[in-house]
Amino acid sequence: MLLSHHTIMTPWKGRLRAASIHLCISLCVATLAAWLVFELWFPYPYREISGGRNLFLLVVMVDVILGPLITFTVFNRAKPIKELRRDLAIVGLVQLAGLGYGLWTVALARPVHLVFEIDRFRVVHAVDIPPEELSKTPAGIKALPLTGPTLLAVRPFKDDREKLETTLAALQGVALGSRPDLWESYEAAKSSVLAAVKPVTALQTRMPTKSAEIDAVLKTAGRNASTTSYLPMTGRQAFWTAFVDPVTAEVAAFMPLDSF
Repeated sequence: MLLSHHTIMTPWKGRLRAASIHLCISLCVATLAAWLVFELWFPYPYREISGGRNLFLLVVMVDVILGPLITFTVFNRAKPIKELRRDLAIVGLVQLAGLGYGLWTVALARPVHLVFEIDRFRVVHAVDIPPEELSKTPAGIKALPLTGPTLLAVRPFKDDREKLETTLAALQGVALGSRPDLWESYEAAKSSVLAAVKPVTALQTRMPTKSAEIDAVLKTAGRNASTTSYLPMTGRQAFWTAFVDPVTAEVAAFMPLDSF
């Protein structure tokens, strides 16, 4: 006896409906995760400088796509209701575990500080800081904030011996800005920042092809080249430029420009 077209299609409709519902739920969860990552952990410009966007999209897209696909595969109304609930619960738990692991990976890669480092700014990420150094974090500074990068500075060296030791450590991959024992508040280092900044007009003279772009970035920030300074900025994936107020040392804007 031939099966009717309706009989053949019904199981597929049920699977598609279940997978669609799962996809909607996954997208809602992904939206909440995106807010956490892009609003708190990787605010602009760090999502570009530190690669947060690509890492998050890789983690979430895999999670969002695989979950509904697995639901489509295992969903079958012919199964006993307890078995079906068990299968769907396992799928959900596996998906949540995958998302949790992905967010943990993103959290390790998140930027935690923008540190003034002698003649530049350095973006420091949670994974950059040696765990054994965390106990040396100065009072009043959160070593691993969860609400976005904070402004800090590298303090002056105590003596030539410390300068030599830290320089050797930097050559081995531990940047000055990644060492809690060298941190101080940005406020305490403002005079050093102001001594290190350079006029934006000099940057435009050195890079005339970028002059219009620089003006556009500064205009968006409500500033102009004649009353703004800059410092190079070292990120994980690229070199940027930070524009600084030459009186207050406030960081006013950022631009994807290698100004070293």
